[in-house]
Amino acid sequence: MSAWLESLQFVYAPQVVNGLSLGVAVILMALGLTIIFGLLDVINMAHGEFYALGAYLGTSLLLTGLSFWIVLVLVPLVMLPVGYATERLLIQRVFHHKDRHILTLLLTFGMAIVLEDVFKLIYGPNSLKPESPIEGATELLGMMFPTYRLFLMGVGLVIVAGVWWVVYRTRLGAIVRAAAYDRHMSASLGVPVLRVYAGTFAFGVALAGLAGVLLAPVYSVFPTMGKDFILMAFSVVIVGGLGSIKGAIVAGLLLTQVQALSSLYISPVWSDPLVFGIMVLVLMFRPQGLFGRLGHG
Repeated sequence: MSAWLESLQFVYAPQVVNGLSLGVAVILMALGLTIIFGLLDVINMAHGEFYALGAYLGTSLLLTGLSFWIVLVLVPLVMLPVGYATERLLIQRVFHHKDRHILTLLLTFGMAIVLEDVFKLIYGPNSLKPESPIEGATELLGMMFPTYRLFLMGVGLVIVAGVWWVVYRTRLGAIVRAAAYDRHMSASLGVPVLRVYAGTFAFGVALAGLAGVLLAPVYSVFPTMGKDFILMAFSVVIVGGLGSIKGAIVAGLLLTQVQALSSLYISPVWSDPLVFGIMVLVLMFRPQGLFGRLGHG
């Protein structure tokens, strides 16, 4: 019995916490992806690079001497106009084309390549590692956990709850869901659909930037970090259901726990293929994902 408790305390519990901390960050990215797809029907291939941009901006501001807590607020605010301008100046140019799904995918994929090269030109190929703003460990239920990872889970859950409240419990959220359900009817009722599109895209980009700032002290900052992270975020969106906020939350927690706990029994090299295998099974037996999409429940 004591051996089982020790395994629970020193082996499984730390992995669960690691999975939760990663899961919350993945959910922040997946929320942006799923909101953008649910409203605009746009698969944003540059979302990972916006995450990396947030991490690089945060790291640069930290090097100027600004407090991490100021940076945590400042970076999403900076990312908002970046996302708004991207949608209005680039996405809208091809959005109404008959082949818009392919064109927007290619456009955002091209943006991802350009941004990754810009990161390499400005910051170089080497990784950067901001200092953790919260050092040490905290004892919880007789177990020791890194304090910053506990903070990451707490603040992430607050943000996720805030996004859910805005989307499903406010007038602004009702406008967003109405535009997602029937853009033409919403426009006829006086909803500024184009501004709603741009604002929602900007909000998704800001969430990606926020995730970048939060994860930078844990996973470092490097030019290809967006490409590595976006695969997990897309898996979460597909398993949860394209456009489903509830699905992104459930799938994010599920897949990151599978990844964390499976690494105890199999080589970590196989963790990602395992997650992608789950995604393939979901696509085979439930192509729409676990839940519906924004504006449809």
